[in-house]
Amino acid sequence: FELLRLGNKIDHIVGDISDLSALETAVKDFQPDFVFHLAAQALVKNSYDDPVKTFNTNIMGSVNLLESVKRCDSVKSLVYITSDKCYENVEWVWGYRENDKLGGRDPYSASKGMAELAINTYVHSFFNKKDSNVRIAVGRAGNVIGGGDWAANRIVPDCMEAWSNEGEVDIRNPFATRPWQHVLEPLSGYISLAKNLEKNFNISGEAYNFGPLATQNHSVSELIEEMGKYWENIRWNNTSGHKEKVHEAGLLKLNCDKALHDLNWMPTLRFEETVKMTVEWYKEYYLNQKFSMYDFTINQIKDYQAIANVRNISWAKDD
Repeated sequence: FELLRLGNKIDHIVGDISDLSALETAVKDFQPDFVFHLAAQALVKNSYDDPVKTFNTNIMGSVNLLESVKRCDSVKSLVYITSDKCYENVEWVWGYRENDKLGGRDPYSASKGMAELAINTYVHSFFNKKDSNVRIAVGRAGNVIGGGDWAANRIVPDCMEAWSNEGEVDIRNPFATRPWQHVLEPLSGYISLAKNLEKNFNISGEAYNFGPLATQNHSVSELIEEMGKYWENIRWNNTSGHKEKVHEAGLLKLNCDKALHDLNWMPTLRFEETVKMTVEWYKEYYLNQKFSMYDFTINQIKDYQAIANVRNISWAKDD
């Protein structure tokens, strides 16, 4: 947000979704047609450090937004972004489907599962009629990477920062497998979901997975080695033998057939392209010391859309 200087390009309000009064005022003043909810305490490790804040932000913050939307007649579609970690992860080899059991062993995952219960309650209690002023659906995304992520204890930012300083990065679980996808992939899914939601009441209350093809799950070590193709002299340490204080899942896969069937959405990029676009963004920033990454980021979005068009991806051809 800061590197792209978006504060000079869009209207924005800095606030706390835990503050119902302020949130309701912001929604009423803006009178939105579409609402995308992405606010959260989004890191597993932080959820162990501060579980109270995690539960309050992810559950009551979600309830506050539902209340704010319920009281605003302009809203047509509300897309709630939760997480693939909302599933009770038993680490089976096939992808989780939207009707699989929700749960979570860590505070973050549990808070996302609880938020989904709150959302479902509001759908059936307050937005269950065809003449309802708002339709609600849930998006669950796989592990997202891409330029602009600066969060602590995240594999790509940690690697990029360490390698830019010719340092080493410690990797806790190099054999963990994740559905890595570029940030533009789920964003295209969320927009497709909002557009379809406005037109089709039958998908109101539904949840959708957004992730890569099932054949594109890769381990952390494979991700690092792929990043090494675009960054010289990578160095990393395997610290998986160290005693872990927190639980981390080893295997996670998503089944995204429902999004294809209902929304005509499917991922655009291959794993290699996802990694290349990600590393190139950080490389442009670190090596050229770009204060504003706006033009570079816009060009990546255009490249992504062009690839989708060439591959005849349906969502890219929508008006």
